[in-house]
Amino acid sequence: MKRLLYLCVFLSCFYGFSQQKEISKKYVLDASQFYGSVLLHNTDISHLITNHPGGLILGFNRKRFGNEEWESLYGYPDTGFTFVYQDMNNSTLGENFGLYAHYNFYFFKRNLQFRVGQGVAYNTNPYDKNNNFRNNAYGSHLLSSTMVMLNYHKENLFSGLGLKAGLSLIHYSNANFKAPNTSTNTMALNIGLTYDLDGGKTHEFLTPESKEKITEPIRYNLAFRTGVNESDVINSGRYGFWILSAYADKRLGRKSAVQLGTDVFFSYFLKELIRFQSISFPELNVAPDTDFKRVGLFLGHELFINKMSVVTQLGYYVYYPFDFEGQVYNRIGLKRYFGDKVFAAITLKSHGAKAETVEFGVGIRL
Repeated sequence: MKRLLYLCVFLSCFYGFSQQKEISKKYVLDASQFYGSVLLHNTDISHLITNHPGGLILGFNRKRFGNEEWESLYGYPDTGFTFVYQDMNNSTLGENFGLYAHYNFYFFKRNLQFRVGQGVAYNTNPYDKNNNFRNNAYGSHLLSSTMVMLNYHKENLFSGLGLKAGLSLIHYSNANFKAPNTSTNTMALNIGLTYDLDGGKTHEFLTPESKEKITEPIRYNLAFRTGVNESDVINSGRYGFWILSAYADKRLGRKSAVQLGTDVFFSYFLKELIRFQSISFPELNVAPDTDFKRVGLFLGHELFINKMSVVTQLGYYVYYPFDFEGQVYNRIGLKRYFGDKVFAAITLKSHGAKAETVEFGVGIRL
């Protein structure tokens, strides 16, 4: 489950806090302890699943009450930050320290909370060919990390104190920035407390005035994406890449739009991989002059949340001279709009559950 996104320390640039005058503010802290298991998503990490990891989840949340239209549109979610300490209880894997930006969405009369967070984690004991060659899960200290929590959540049961308990899923990966990158997924049970910093004072949710449905003509987008990655061959070297994308989108309403477009990929790690395979594995019959470029067509969806949006795309290579992880690819990520036309994006490109790279992009929507 390779998900969203490397070096999201930059996520503060994407986070859509309002610049308008606020009617009411409320902040809630939460602290939970968790204990779980590393999931065997890949048999290559079976030797690393020896004990049950555990740790601590700390959250800082700003409640939203409808000061902006998007807040009521999504059921008055929270925005905030999460810190996670995880002891993998395995000396080879070490410990992880993660910082995330998150949203909390609520269901069933706000008794069920769904938290999704994206951020960066630091691992204390990554792969080293001399001192830690068994750690094929983490190839670098710095990791992309995604966390999801589904909790029973009840605030202000007594003098601002509340309770939360449920399931957590935490994913760590460096998205092939440096090999090896088999990654880990931890499924855990968590239980903890919440505390209202204002002592449990209640605030009224604002009901927005009804607005007309958004209607737009088909819009055309151009995007440029770049970054650095490495093949699965350890120490084969990190190489830059760049991608040109052109696509059309059509708004379906206030929340979403559909997309249709094309990508042209210039991935220089593939150029090195082609050279390596042509020399080291003649039985693969890879010609050294095989073209490393690829062209893909994709369908996509964009979910708009304030000035941010969540992008998901499914593509197919129509020009594919070198076989690498199959012809179907997918992309998921975040966009941040600056005005009506210009946007920046961080996206994860993968082939199924196998990440290829994290892309940093800019674009224009015409």
